[in-house]
Amino acid sequence: MTRTDLDALVIGAGVSGLTTAVCLAEAGLRVKIWAAEPPEQSTSYAAGAMWGPYLVEPIDRVRVWSAQTLDVLLKLATDPQTGVRLVPGVEASRKPVDPPEWGNQLDGFRMCDVDELPDGFATGWRYTAPLADMPTYLGYLERRFSAASGQIEIRLIDSLDQAAGIATVVVNCAGMGARGLVPDPELTPIRGQLVVVENPGITEFFSEDTGLSPDLVHFYPQGETVVLGGTAQPGDWSREPDPNIAAAIIARCASVEPRLRNARVIEHRVGLRPTRPYVRVEGERLDGGTLIHNYGHGGAGFTLSWGCAKHLLGLVC
Repeated sequence: MTRTDLDALVIGAGVSGLTTAVCLAEAGLRVKIWAAEPPEQSTSYAAGAMWGPYLVEPIDRVRVWSAQTLDVLLKLATDPQTGVRLVPGVEASRKPVDPPEWGNQLDGFRMCDVDELPDGFATGWRYTAPLADMPTYLGYLERRFSAASGQIEIRLIDSLDQAAGIATVVVNCAGMGARGLVPDPELTPIRGQLVVVENPGITEFFSEDTGLSPDLVHFYPQGETVVLGGTAQPGDWSREPDPNIAAAIIARCASVEPRLRNARVIEHRVGLRPTRPYVRVEGERLDGGTLIHNYGHGGAGFTLSWGCAKHLLGLVC
């Protein structure tokens, strides 16, 4: 394939890469994705994927990108085929804390009365937020990209220089892969492990505000299953599920919702959140063309995906 055959080449097929490719292709550009792994092997596949701009900077740009993404997700939630649903639930803390500044963007946001909280919790807030079943959602994005004449090729590269000359625009959505491709030593992994169990009848999400602790507590109902989390382990590159960590995740979630204690385990998922001090969405020159970076979203890739993609589209068109 020569440059004349292609307007944009996207590197990476996680939620950021697929969303970016969809935006470019639906704007009329000829787009292809190169990915080291298919979407079902990406960190995005392993994500719990509830909208919420947690622990990600720069805050001014994040506010815009997350709000734009929320607008899109609210529309997608009207179509069951997307895998996105609006789910009510509670986020709570074991000590008094202020609610998140983004709460007023969500339907039904209000502070909880003490008797609405699980034992041991001091404060909390209730709201309804977009929640995605990531295997279904990534499949939806793939189909949408294909319908816009896009193609995905599994192709491993060692440097972004290898993409030079393939298209007028190259977009780096490589997630943790960007550490070596750019290279960018500021990009580090934060390991996340989840457990998927059979749903014992849970219809609402729960999330604990655990601050900077590596031990997270959240569960997200996905119809017949519930996704339990989780971990946030900085600098850990292992993508193999740890059975001891899985048991601890189940125990923490079951301490809030006892029905989860004996729920049948269906699957274990592990992903590496690509984290840096600031999300990087910016352009530079690449061998006569343009290279645009879109990576470093940490655990907020789903939350920022459409906003970052739309920002990037403005840089291209």
